[in-house]
Amino acid sequence: MPPAVLTAARAVVQRAPDVTVAMRCPSATDAEQSAASTAIPIVPMTASSASDQSTSAALSTHDAVSHPAAAMSGSGTPEQYFVVIGSDVARKVCSSLQSAGHCVRHFTHPTDEDLRQALDRQVAGVAILLDDDVESLRYALAVEHIRPNVTLVVTIFDRTVAEQLVRVVPNCRVTSPADVAAPVLLAACLQPDLLAVTRAPEGNLGARWDGETVRLEAYRPPGTLRYRAWMGKVRGQLRPHDGSSRIMLTGLVGLLAVLLSDWAWLVTRRHRPPVEAFFEAARTVATVGPAPDHGSHTYLVYSGIAMLITIVFTAVFTAGVVDRLLAPRSVGLVGPRTLPRAGHVVVVGLGQVGLRLCTRLQALGIGVVAIERDPAAPNLRLARALGVPVVVADAKDRFVLRRLGLHKAQALAAVASDDLDNIAVAVTALAVAPELRVVIRAGDHEAIAETRSLFKIGLVHDLGGLSAAYTTASLLGLRPRGVLAYGKRLLVECEDGVFVPWPQAGRCDHAQEKDPGAGSSVGAPAPPPGL
Repeated sequence: MPPAVLTAARAVVQRAPDVTVAMRCPSATDAEQSAASTAIPIVPMTASSASDQSTSAALSTHDAVSHPAAAMSGSGTPEQYFVVIGSDVARKVCSSLQSAGHCVRHFTHPTDEDLRQALDRQVAGVAILLDDDVESLRYALAVEHIRPNVTLVVTIFDRTVAEQLVRVVPNCRVTSPADVAAPVLLAACLQPDLLAVTRAPEGNLGARWDGETVRLEAYRPPGTLRYRAWMGKVRGQLRPHDGSSRIMLTGLVGLLAVLLSDWAWLVTRRHRPPVEAFFEAARTVATVGPAPDHGSHTYLVYSGIAMLITIVFTAVFTAGVVDRLLAPRSVGLVGPRTLPRAGHVVVVGLGQVGLRLCTRLQALGIGVVAIERDPAAPNLRLARALGVPVVVADAKDRFVLRRLGLHKAQALAAVASDDLDNIAVAVTALAVAPELRVVIRAGDHEAIAETRSLFKIGLVHDLGGLSAAYTTASLLGLRPRGVLAYGKRLLVECEDGVFVPWPQAGRCDHAQEKDPGAGSSVGAPAPPPGL
């Protein structure tokens, strides 16, 4: 194990003896990684002591970083000054930095003049946490122009925009709540003892809470789960899911039935060669009449009836094809975009978080179906291109959930942007399938700040809290790899593979700005310009 990692671990133990430290050797094999884990018993932390223990552990791991627990000097003056731009997640980042004693200037939509005034002094870091990629890009370029080489953390959802921003601004660290939360949500959908499933050059890595430590190991879904998912995909082939698909498939089956029955009659009873029998049967299906046959009135009657029935089947089949051509569906009849029938995960909400979760599940071989209420959602086209089956419907409708085979599903993940909708979906899902594993995205709604109250209806993950912890750690120079959630604990995986506890973030209590450009300053007074 590298000496730097051992040194960091010893520092954590010296500062926080009751904190668990798990280490990973980046170049070690899976067996060596398991052997390299070090466990120190954890004493349950109270609400008052959790923040102190968490922050002291992180500080001892990276002594060169001014950590929240040690940000206050002897005179009580904050040692670092940060600028935060955004609303929801930004409020939690602002609260974390402010509670640690740092000075924070918090804007919702600052003007260029606001940025110049806020950055006209020594700045430890700037966080731009907006939902609009174009707006985030604009602010990031403006900050880099005003204060070159400043520590910059930016939320960008589009990967192309993110790559270009990092290329232009190398000192920028780009992230998004979807990327931070996807490993945690993925693990929650698969197995109850998994904390996260992440990608690595050597394959997928699973993080588990093993006794009193976090254990990293190569992960592959259990064989039973993979078999159920595979069978569910097979059973989903040629299973219509809506009216137009049902009409088209009915017409196609009817035409094939007439063709096959006519061919079988000619081969078995008229003793015609198979090729000639096929030609005559095709004439019947095409309604151009059977071949001349003066010796069988029975066959002529049958052919006449078959041609009349074929007219109906042809009309039905044509109507279904035209409807599908005019309104392309996000679910196919065959192939990867068919609806799985068992062992699948139902993902409600096709935003950035939902789409990331769907693609991660498919990469593991797990069947998935997404439900999106908005027929004009921007990610529908992208989901079709990625082979993700999407049903446009209201997930709060029991009939919709039953039609998607919820009682045979592996899990349901309610990851829409509205917490109240996610709760309503979870309640409906449990009414349809009481034993189903339900994963809920929560924490964004003001009225549901205490997400632990929802544990009785599902496994709840606060995406805002995960993203805020990741952003705060990035601002403080820890360069985190990810954030794990275990019960009430948050664990930040640092760059050197050490997991450190992290305090839960609240929301800053300053008034939210209603007009763009109206900034607000919180925390201790800002240092004078030029300091």
